[in-house]
Amino acid sequence: MKHEGEWLLGALGAAGAYLLAIMPERKHRAERMKGIFYAHRGLHDLEAGVPENSMAAFAAAVEKGYGIELDVQLTRDQIPVVFHDFTLKRVCSAEGRVKDYTFEELQQFSIEGTNQRIPEFADVLQLVNGAVPLLIELKCPDLGCEICRLTDQELQGYRGSYTIESFSPMALLWYRRHRPEICRGQLSMNFQRQEGTYDPQQLIARHLLTNFLAKPDFIAYDIRDKEALSKNICRKWFHCPSVAWTVRSADELRKIKPYYDAFIFEGFRPQVRK
Repeated sequence: MKHEGEWLLGALGAAGAYLLAIMPERKHRAERMKGIFYAHRGLHDLEAGVPENSMAAFAAAVEKGYGIELDVQLTRDQIPVVFHDFTLKRVCSAEGRVKDYTFEELQQFSIEGTNQRIPEFADVLQLVNGAVPLLIELKCPDLGCEICRLTDQELQGYRGSYTIESFSPMALLWYRRHRPEICRGQLSMNFQRQEGTYDPQQLIARHLLTNFLAKPDFIAYDIRDKEALSKNICRKWFHCPSVAWTVRSADELRKIKPYYDAFIFEGFRPQVRK
């Protein structure tokens, strides 16, 4: 009986430590996100000459009344630009990384063979001008948080609705310390599926075990992992909204809707809540 009691106490202690580790922020700032559809990298349609993360894609999203999800990273001269991949290969058919070029040098590359160029984040803010909510992913290739400071600097005078998200808990920690009033979200997924390898850091990220540090207001999680335990505990027990990424059809939306509160989509046009 003594050993059983010790085992029970150990199990309860481990469960308590786990819940404390994944506990998100409890201020409910992300409630305003519920029911919003965010166009993934803008409302892009390459067949119509509108590529991802382009000014044309953002203008199209504004016209249709969709929120916008976009990606921000830094150039060599420390200018925040909107671009998803760290390298230029897939989108621009060019060699090198975004951070290897200055903003002016990047303007030589077209986005997906169109007449669109990699936009400066400040120009996107000017275009949207508060018309629709923004979901801004901060791309952090390392532990440095200069991207946070410079992106926040651009947002200082912005009057529209926006939230910050990142795969990096350190980026969210920067916002917790320096801009605690800004709604922030933790991006995650089953990294083992994508990488095909076991990495303890990825296991920690997958199970949201850094929430105690970053204190996210919402969790943005891959829809393939809609039943992820930590995400669902955060949503059901701690009332922390879940954002779905990325929904690519009306049928997919129907299947995952009970598990999420807001939705990042592409490839179809969901009905906007009035």
